[in-house]
Parts: sequence; structure tokens; C-alpha cells
Amino acid sequence: MQVTQTLAEGLKREFKVVVPATDLAARAEAQLAEMKDRVRINGFRPGKVPLAHLKRLYGRSVMADIVNNLVGEANKKIVDDHAIKLAMEPKLDFAGGDDGVKSVIEGGADFAWTVAVEVVPSFELGDLSGIAIEKPVAEVPDADLQQSLENLARRNATYAEKTGKSAKAEKFDRVTVDFVGTIDGEAFEGGTGTDIVVELGSNTFIPGFEDQLIGVKTGENRKVDVSFPTNYMAAALAGKDASFAVTVKKIEAAGDLKIDDELATSMGLENLDKLKDALRANFARELDSVSRRKVKRQLLDALDTRFTFDLPPTLLEQEFDSVWRQVRTDMEQAKRSFEDENTTEEAAKEDYRKIAARRVRLGLVLAEVGEQNKIQVTEDEVSRAVVDRARQFPGQEQQVWEFYRKNPNAVAALRAPIFEDKVVDYLVSISNVTEKTVSKEELLKDDEEDAA
Repeated sequence: MQVTQTLAEGLKREFKVVVPATDLAARAEAQLAEMKDRVRINGFRPGKVPLAHLKRLYGRSVMADIVNNLVGEANKKIVDDHAIKLAMEPKLDFAGGDDGVKSVIEGGADFAWTVAVEVVPSFELGDLSGIAIEKPVAEVPDADLQQSLENLARRNATYAEKTGKSAKAEKFDRVTVDFVGTIDGEAFEGGTGTDIVVELGSNTFIPGFEDQLIGVKTGENRKVDVSFPTNYMAAALAGKDASFAVTVKKIEAAGDLKIDDELATSMGLENLDKLKDALRANFARELDSVSRRKVKRQLLDALDTRFTFDLPPTLLEQEFDSVWRQVRTDMEQAKRSFEDENTTEEAAKEDYRKIAARRVRLGLVLAEVGEQNKIQVTEDEVSRAVVDRARQFPGQEQQVWEFYRKNPNAVAALRAPIFEDKVVDYLVSISNVTEKTVSKEELLKDDEEDAA
């Protein structure tokens, strides 16, 4: 195998690979000779099949295997001999195209092709210890804990119908309604309901729907105007304005809320104190998750200012394409234009290309940190991620498990964020982290932006 470098331009490299027909023939002869003792062919004793006969029967398939193996060997030789890290899978261009490869497999032709690769840029990590990070920490508000207890008690409460002409729906009452929803005057799929129970204040319906039912009376007809969220699960409705003609059929109020040991045992816990501890722990985990995202954002911002190097062009373009597709999808669902955002498509592309470049650059830095510090994702960690994913699809757990078992790329997509989190945890562990006590409201402020 002859490998000759033909291009070294920035992060791009190209190599020409040639395997003479004589070498191919020698490999084929060796493999066919090895097959003699293993194949069983009618009319021949084991090990006595003539090579010429084996070649007629298996020559093409053997040569096809050799061709495939040579491609892998060439890629490995290029990486090893030139001490490079590939940023992308190599792009192969076979001499003569498919017809050329066919001629090689049929025998008598040299096997020649070019390998185009992009390499990971070389950069020094330097000393990454001591990065200054301020970690916001918030206590679980007692009011949130009490509200959660009241919500649980309300679920177990006994409801009684409100009667009388003056009876009106109040927050936390249950209202039974019929409704017909329309968009631009036309009824839409899923927009009609009969005998639907709405708990006012539960925030389980479209934002604004429950609030507009506060104050209604039994038998009243009320028009409710809402806007579907831009991330609504039904894409056809996302971001659209809708009107609901609502008929109120019954109003019910909860009796006295009982927050006691009996409530706790109904939830599978020993007593009320245990229930409070469990709720407080859940709230604490949620707040800690927000705090961690803010710490991660600070760390990545600090790393972003430390590193400047060229990026593999194809890797950058792929990341930009992914970001841009999501941007266009979100805008289409929200029925927004670039003019609505006070920008142009060209300016927006420039901004999002910078975001893509940041992601690629930081991805390469984190990968290098992980490699140098031997940070790895274990199979147990991947398995737990698959289990967590399967739990999101009740009743389909086995199908989800099979999907990941048969799709290495899907498993890699699960492995990548686990690896990133482990690298981030390592970097935070060697950083100079100071805690700052803040209110829950301050901690949650701009959380969505920080998580981007």
C-alpha cells in the first residue's frame, strides 16, 4: 500500500492511496488458500479443493472483503503515520468511481483512491485550575413547601357543588365545562370537549384559560381567548390565537384541607414530617439543577475567552446547519419573521454562526480536557441513561431499549452529554468556586437563557 500526502492546507489534508493489482492478487491468493481447509464443496475432499475452483466460486466476494479492509487499513495508517486526530469521518473518492471499484473486485486493476480529512486543531490547554466561579444558592421557601402540601391535600379533598345564584368560581375550585375552540372562526381538531373538569389555578390548561373562568356562574356561557405556546406539542397549533366558547355546567369547592399524617400515608410515607422532607428534597434538587446550569454557563464563558483557534470547516458548517434549522423551525411555529425580531436573515445567520463556532470550539476543548484527564463514560452510565429514556415512554420501554441496542449512533447521542457533564464537573472541581446566597426568584431569573 502506497500512501502519499497531496494536500496540507489549514486543517484539511488529502492523501492518495494506491494498492497495486499484484498486491491485491497476493492477498486474494492467501485468503483463498486459508479457505481450502474450511470450506466444504460437493465432489471434493476437505482441503483438496483446487485454488482455481475456489477462485471461481469465491474470488469476487473475497476481493470485495479485501477492498473494504484496505480502506480501513489506509485510514488507520494515515492517522498513525501522521499523528492526527480526525474531526470528521474521511471522505473517499475512488478512482473511476463505482466502475473503478468493480474493476478492482473483478481483478487485474490497481486499487486507487483519495482520502480527504479534516483534523482537530492543535492547541495547548494550559492551566485551567482556579477559574473564578460564583455559584448562586437558594433555600427552599417555606411558602413553596406549604403550597405544595395544600395542592396535595386538595387532590385528596372532598368536593361539594356550589349552588345558588350568587355562587361564583374561585381559584382552586373545580369547574365542569363544555367548550368548542376555534381559530380564525374555524373549529380545530382537539378543540372540543364535553364534561371537562378544570381545576382553577392548577395551570394544566393553556395559559390564560383557567384565569378567565374565575368568577363564572353555573349555566354561564363565556368566551375565552388564549394563545397556544410556541412550543406547544401539537405543531399545527403552536403560537396560534384561539377562542373557546365555554359553557359552565357545575362548580365545586374543596372542603377543609387536611394536612396531616393521613395525607402522608396516602402518599406512601410514614408521617407528615417525612412528606415534608421528601417535598423539600425535591424542591432542593430542582434549585440545585438551576444553580448547576448557571455554574456551567460561567465556566463555558470563561473557557470561551481563553481559546482561539481555527475550526474544522465541515464540523462548523454541520453545527451551523443544525442551529439554523432549529431557528427556522421555531420561527415558523411562532409565525415570526426576521423583521419581527428587528433584524435581517443575513444578520441573524452571522449571529448564529458565532453561536455554532462557540459550540464547536468548546466541544473540542472539553474533549481535549476529557482525553488528557482520562475521563470516560462507563457502560453502566449509558445503561442508566437508556433506562431513564425508556421511562419517558410508559408501555413502550422494551421498544425503546431495542431501539438503542440496534442504533449505535443513538447511544452515542446519549453518551455525549454524559461525557460533557463529567468534564464540566471535573473543571468545576478545580475551579475557585464561591457560593452566593440568593432568593429563589433571583436564581430562576433568566434561567432559560443561561441554559442555552
